[in-house]
Amino acid sequence: MSGQPDRLQWVDSAKGISIILVVMMYSVFNVGQDADGVGIFHYVIGFATPFRMPEFFLISGLFLNQVIGRTWRAFADRRVVHYFYFYALWAVIHLVLKIALGSGQPIEALREIAWATIEPYGVLWFIYLLAVFSATTKLLYELKAPHWAVLAVGAALQIGNVTAGGYLVEQFCHYFVFFYAGYVFAPKIFKLIEWVMDHAALATLGLLAWAAIEVALVFSPGYAVLPDRVDMGLAALPGLRLALALIGSVALCVTAALLGKLPFMDWLRWLGARSLIVYLIFVLPMSFTRVILIKLHFTQNVSVTSFVVMAIAIGFSLGLYGLVQWTGRGKFLFERPAWAHIPGTKGSRQAQSTANAVPAE
Repeated sequence: MSGQPDRLQWVDSAKGISIILVVMMYSVFNVGQDADGVGIFHYVIGFATPFRMPEFFLISGLFLNQVIGRTWRAFADRRVVHYFYFYALWAVIHLVLKIALGSGQPIEALREIAWATIEPYGVLWFIYLLAVFSATTKLLYELKAPHWAVLAVGAALQIGNVTAGGYLVEQFCHYFVFFYAGYVFAPKIFKLIEWVMDHAALATLGLLAWAAIEVALVFSPGYAVLPDRVDMGLAALPGLRLALALIGSVALCVTAALLGKLPFMDWLRWLGARSLIVYLIFVLPMSFTRVILIKLHFTQNVSVTSFVVMAIAIGFSLGLYGLVQWTGRGKFLFERPAWAHIPGTKGSRQAQSTANAVPAE
């Protein structure tokens, strides 16, 4: 199976798995803290820990080749301003709801909003980093930096586990190599997926072997499954964790491609096409649901409660998006309006005759 449409289908399926794992992690660890216990989903998150966020960044870099050669103006509008718009908008919404309205501290909310321009806020750090990674990769492209050198430096930064310089610097050092790897190795990953489509049985056996090794390394001596986190065993070793992150990211792409062959898995592709929308919203309904369940004393079974919180967080996010699409009101929440484009680029006021608002995805 080849061609752009097929590649987009498995990429969307991979994004669907990714956003489920992200929402699951936050839901599970928060419920675990509330109930002071662990459930089955803690072990799922433990298994996915090495690749859960790295694969999200790797997938985000896969199609960078299609736009990297554009002018700085066109590139920045599509890959930098685009993400910063949604980050800024939803950071304000989160902080207003959480601090200004939730805690009755409007001045504190303004302070946090100002600080969020420098340091990524909350779960939205991923979107902030997408803009930073895109700009960095474009700069390296213009400087004609050798791919091998950038990958080597990125790997060294990841293995070095930088913990100084602020949250932005830490996260940049930890995840840039995966975004850049997606950009550099995209052609090889696409070819691998084409092979997988024609050799599903062999690919499935390979996935099973990978999963067995992943389980053995994550849950090796020294691991701990705690209410608010999972401490890995050998998989946490520097260097090995980088390798597991890269291999796991590719394995997730293969998994998505195989699942895409099943007729009843179209929902996963549909969800993945709206993964960024879920990412923007989910923490709000998740927090509200947790508060309600705690008041109802519905936290005895961590696994069940975690599933309920996760399902409501995703469902509410998609429901809000559907409501906006149905009513036509509030589209600026998920579609970048003309004023938020760089003048002269596709989607800007100057180009309104040929382009519409650009959706979050």
